Amino acid sequence: MRGPKSDGFRVLLGGILVLLIAVCIAGAARFAVEAAADAQADPWTAAQTVQPVEFAKEISEAGGAGKPTVVCVAPRVLYEGGHIPGALFHGPGSTARAIDDLKKWAQSVPRSENIVIYCGCCPLDHCPNLRPAFVTLKDMGFTHLRALLIPTNFYTDWVKPGYAYEKSPAQ
Repeated sequence: MRGPKSDGFRVLLGGILVLLIAVCIAGAARFAVEAAADAQADPWTAAQTVQPVEFAKEISEAGGAGKPTVVCVAPRVLYEGGHIPGALFHGPGSTARAIDDLKKWAQSVPRSENIVIYCGCCPLDHCPNLRPAFVTLKDMGFTHLRALLIPTNFYTDWVKPGYAYEKSPAQ
């Protein structure tokens, strides 16, 4: 014969079991969604990327007409603190204002122009600026567009290894 205490215990155990199953299912679903998002997070192909060591060599060897147009889409304070020599500043690619500025600039640029964009504000997998700027230029039809992949930040992956950089003059 069962008493009221054992029925309550069974109900409690059943509730806990249902809750654990629900948590496991939700966790698995979240993992699947995040994995799918990560797989689609980068709007560029491997051929549309360049690593710091390769790009530093490319710009040091390129002369005049062969030199790529470099576009910085980092926050202004980072650009002013140090940027790739000759890089054009168009503001953080995560803002509508910067994207509008980038579009305005790009309207008069030949679609075959050799353009490399970069940010370097933070680890690449968290960067809010590079992807929107890349997509903007890609959607505008640029055919020789590359993203400079700075895995950690501009200082660690560009300045510290000794690649050329310049600072903006004090304003």
